[in-house]
Amino acid sequence: MVLHKTLVLDANILVRAVLSTKVRTLLEQSFSNIRFFAPDVCFDDAEKYLPLIFEKRKLPAESALEVLTGISRIVQTVEADIYGDYREEAIQRIAIRDPDDWPIVATALALNCPIWTEDSDFFGSGIATWTTDRIHLFVTPTPDE
Repeated sequence: MVLHKTLVLDANILVRAVLSTKVRTLLEQSFSNIRFFAPDVCFDDAEKYLPLIFEKRKLPAESALEVLTGISRIVQTVEADIYGDYREEAIQRIAIRDPDDWPIVATALALNCPIWTEDSDFFGSGIATWTTDRIHLFVTPTPDE
């Protein structure tokens, strides 16, 4: 039986995966060893902001959404009915910094796994948090894996 690591992605990582070949490649290469998840609201945020970012760069917004659709084949969407039971605990953990981020914390609690983010609001929430510059330490298999 092969056990897989699990990781919750914040919306900013989904956006980076669309904008950055490095992040997207890391997801693609790690998919066989790691299960990636993101709450539905993170995909909603990415769908909302990516077209604006692409328009500012004078690129077709449809391209952003096509890449995001491809990423959704690697990163599984977690619906509110899965993470909703952890709402109160998540808000308690994140309220001082940004209570709107509770779905990400709740998803990590529901799945009992760390968060990959660039948002320092998650630091000190009691959940392991990885940033892009350190994520290779998590995704690289150890000799026992």
